[in-house]
Amino acid sequence: MGYGYHRPSTLEEALRLAGDISGSRYVAGGTDLFVQMKKGSHDPPALISLRGLNELGRIETGRRVRIGSAVPLSEVQTHPAVANRFPALVGSIATLGSRQIRNVATMGGNLCNASPAADTAPPLLIYGASVELRDAGGVREVSVVDFLHGPGQTALRPGEILIAILLDPPAEGTRSVFLRKGRVAMDLPIASVAALVEWDGAVCTSVRLAAGAVAPVPLRLERTEEMVEGTTLGSEIGRQARELAESEISPITDLRSTEDYRRHLTGVLVERAIAHLASEVA
Repeated sequence: MGYGYHRPSTLEEALRLAGDISGSRYVAGGTDLFVQMKKGSHDPPALISLRGLNELGRIETGRRVRIGSAVPLSEVQTHPAVANRFPALVGSIATLGSRQIRNVATMGGNLCNASPAADTAPPLLIYGASVELRDAGGVREVSVVDFLHGPGQTALRPGEILIAILLDPPAEGTRSVFLRKGRVAMDLPIASVAALVEWDGAVCTSVRLAAGAVAPVPLRLERTEEMVEGTTLGSEIGRQARELAESEISPITDLRSTEDYRRHLTGVLVERAIAHLASEVA
């Protein structure tokens, strides 16, 4: 395996290199790509590092939170604006790999790898996040739900760079949580669930539920959301949500888990997430 390695100093230079070298790959932390290259599943002629591009390494706050795609996950996890507004996202990062991996891996890489088990994807789905993509022709914004197309497949066009993740802060009083289950520490999840609830007194006025590792892409559980909205959350609603969530997913059997266990576990995590969020307003 041999490849060229380039460290552009500007985004424009990175885009030019990608246009000049067909089949080249962008790399930031490389925690996924280097493993794939070692296994032989990817053999790009060149790697284009995004690490030195300052515009991709910043977190900007204002009406929206803008997370540069090359910001290490550990910095996202500890940033005050992210921690205060997006606790489910912070919770998902805390479970991802080891501290050493989080110091190198990036959210942009976690999304572009497009694993069905990507830990950050379910929280980004419940927060209605979008991504900012750039190529030589300009910038476009795509929702995370439309960005993820399947295992290893995204909406990225050839040469395009994911430059930022965009988050609108949830309404005041919104509660959210991320739950997951893996086989052992630092393993990919067998199943994961993110939940967000808005309240009017004890009544749930809006709910978003998303699951990971149980379908070709992380997905919103829209039928379960519709059933839960307008209810006063309690044990009976949690049980019904559990059963409906199990019917909305399409898990597989692989070396980490069986289809049946993933389906069961997703229902359990949905029920626990609802119970947890209900307890916060009790």
